[in-house]
Amino acid sequence: MKKVFIIGAGPAGLTAAYELLKRGEFDVTILEKTDRIGGISQTVRHGGNRMDIGGHRFFSKDQRVMKWWADMMPLQGAPSFDDKTLNREVSLTEGGPDPEKEDRVMLVRNRVSRIYYQHHFFDYPISLKWETLKTMGFATTMKVGFSFLKATLMKKPNDNLENYYINSFGKKLYGMFFEGYTEKLWGRHPSEIDASWGKQRTKELSIFGILKDMLGKVFLTKEQRQKQVQTSLIEEFRYPKFGPGQLWETVADEIQKLGGKVIMESEVLGVVTEGDRVTAVTYKDAHGQHTENADLFFSSMPVKDLVAGMNDVPADIARVAEGLPYRDFVTVGLLVDKLELKNETKLKTLGNIVPDCWIYVQDTGVKLGRIQIFNNWSPYLVADPENTVWVGLEYFCNEGDDFWNMSEEDCVAMAIRELISMGVIRDASCVRDSHRERIQKAYPAYFDTYDEMDKLVSYLSGFENLYCVGRNGQHRYNNMDHSMATSFEAVDNILAGVTDKTNIWNVNTEQEYHEEKKEA
Repeated sequence: MKKVFIIGAGPAGLTAAYELLKRGEFDVTILEKTDRIGGISQTVRHGGNRMDIGGHRFFSKDQRVMKWWADMMPLQGAPSFDDKTLNREVSLTEGGPDPEKEDRVMLVRNRVSRIYYQHHFFDYPISLKWETLKTMGFATTMKVGFSFLKATLMKKPNDNLENYYINSFGKKLYGMFFEGYTEKLWGRHPSEIDASWGKQRTKELSIFGILKDMLGKVFLTKEQRQKQVQTSLIEEFRYPKFGPGQLWETVADEIQKLGGKVIMESEVLGVVTEGDRVTAVTYKDAHGQHTENADLFFSSMPVKDLVAGMNDVPADIARVAEGLPYRDFVTVGLLVDKLELKNETKLKTLGNIVPDCWIYVQDTGVKLGRIQIFNNWSPYLVADPENTVWVGLEYFCNEGDDFWNMSEEDCVAMAIRELISMGVIRDASCVRDSHRERIQKAYPAYFDTYDEMDKLVSYLSGFENLYCVGRNGQHRYNNMDHSMATSFEAVDNILAGVTDKTNIWNVNTEQEYHEEKKEA
C-alpha cells in the first residue's frame, strides 16, 4: 500500500484524500497547519452565528464537481426556514432531506450580488438594463456608450489588467466599476497586474457577454440559461446549511471513516528531495518535530513556502518563488439590529432586508471592499435571522501592514464608522456583537515574479511523485471547484500511471475548463 502525505485540509487536499481512499489502496495522512478544516472555505463560529470566510457559491460547469457535492451533501427536499416563512418558491429534490429537521443538506439559494456605488445599487456584474441606465443618468450613459465604441474600434494590447478591462467595457465603465475596486483588492493599480487574472475571473464577460445574457433571458428557459451562462452570471447556487466549512468538515469525517488520518495544528516545515523524487516531509505538531517518508506527496501550501522548504533549489527558482506576491484578508463580523438600506427589489426576505449575498463596495472613500449578508446565504448561519442581521465586512490588506496589525477593537470601530458613512447602518448603537478574522495568503497575486511562474511549474513538475494542487498550491486564483478539479486530475493520473502533469496545471487556464461544460 502506497503511503501518501497531503499538505493542507482545504478543498484540494481533502478532495485528493477522499478520491485516493475511495478509488485505490492508499495510506493517506493530511497535515493541516491550523485548527480548522476547509482552508479559506472554512466556516467560523462566533456567539451562535457563523461566518463564511470570503463567500462560497457552490456552482460549477464541471458536472463531476456538482455530482461530488450532491453525493456528499444531498439537495434539500423541503423548504428552508426563510423559504417556508416567506412562502417563497424554491427548487426541491424529491426525497431530499428537510433542512428544518436534518443538518447534512445543501440548500438552493438565489444569487443576488450588487455593486454599491455613490449610494446607489447596480447589478453585479454590471448590466445594461433600463434600471441601470436610469440610475446612471443620460449623460453618464452616453459617455459609457461612446467610451465602449471607442474601445471596440481602438483595441489596446491585452498586456495588463487595465487594458483588458478597457477593451471589454470601455474606459468610462472601467473607471466607475473596476479601477478603484481592483486597486482595493490587490493594493496595486490594474496597469501593474497581469491580464491573465481578469481572463480567469471574468471569462468572456464583456458588454457583448452582458448583451448575450440579457437576450438569453428573453428567449431561453431557466434551465437552458443555467446550462449556458458563465459562472459570473448564474441565477441560483447551492449552499450547505451551515456554510462551506460544514461540507469540508463532513468530507474530513468521511476520510477518517475510510481510514485516512487528519492531523490538525501540524505545520509543514519542508520536504526532502533526492533527484527527481520527494522522499520525506518534515512537520511539527504538539508532540515535536517529525520527518516521515512516503511514496506520494500532495501540496496545497503556498508555492512560496513549499519551495523555501526544499533542499538543493536552484538560485533562480528560489528567487522566483520568494518573489511571488499574495494579498491577505480580514473579515469583520457585525451583528446589527437592522440595515438602513431599503429593499426596493421584488424579492422577499426576512425582515425585508436587501436580498444580496454580497455587496461590492466600489467607492474609494472607504477601505471596505465587500459586504456579506449572512442571512441571505443561509438563515441557519444566524442565531436569530428574523430580528438581527449578521454581516461580514471584507477588507484586503498585506500581512504586517497597519490595517493587519490594528487591534481588533480599533478594526471593528473603523468598520462601524465606514458603514455609517455609507448609510448602511444608522449609528454604533445598533451593533450587538462583533468578531474579526484574519486570513493569511488568501489571494495569490499576479504581479512581481508571477510572470516567471512557468519556471516554477516546470521545476515542480520535475518531481515525479509531487502534485501541486489548489489555489495556493498552484499560485492561481482558483475557485473552489477549480481547486477540486486539480485534485481530480492528479488522482486520475496516479491511478492511470500518467506522469505528465500538464492537465493538472491547466485547470482554470484561459484555454481550458470554463469554455465547455465537462461531463461526469
